[in-house]
Amino acid sequence: MPIALPAIVRLSALSLAILVATIASAQESFSTLEERMTGQEFRESGLHKLTDEELAALNRWIRARSLTENEALDLAASEGRASDPSADRRGLPQSDSPNEPIRSRIVGPFSGWSGDTEFVLENGMVWRQIQSGRFAMRETEGAEVTISPGVLGSWYLSVDGYNRRVRVERVR
Repeated sequence: MPIALPAIVRLSALSLAILVATIASAQESFSTLEERMTGQEFRESGLHKLTDEELAALNRWIRARSLTENEALDLAASEGRASDPSADRRGLPQSDSPNEPIRSRIVGPFSGWSGDTEFVLENGMVWRQIQSGRFAMRETEGAEVTISPGVLGSWYLSVDGYNRRVRVERVR
């Protein structure tokens, strides 16, 4: 005599199957820029000047950002690469811990952030403000900053001597 599974177990199994099918479908239905654009749009945007490798990298970037966070992580794992720009170690401290604070100076005059500020650092890194908000301070040349790791891969920039910080992401 077969044992009947509780309805909740059957429903959970069905939901999981639907989720897996949806993820697979989303990954298969991704169309590249070349497929989405007309030839004229492709030329006018300047994309025809990219090498095959550069165009493939751009398509990977768009695909990763059009997926949910978990789908992007799965995609990166299946391609054998990291899914975030922190894989680029240029300008980071040389240690076993990839999440040590980064200390540097901002290139040129600095007087705070305003919602879409880019921070160019002396160590060659560029970070962009991704948290809304403003902070004003007296203009300073070469302000000392610390970029500290947060939870789940987030990073925060703070200006030495001030009790304010803003969430940032690495541009390069």
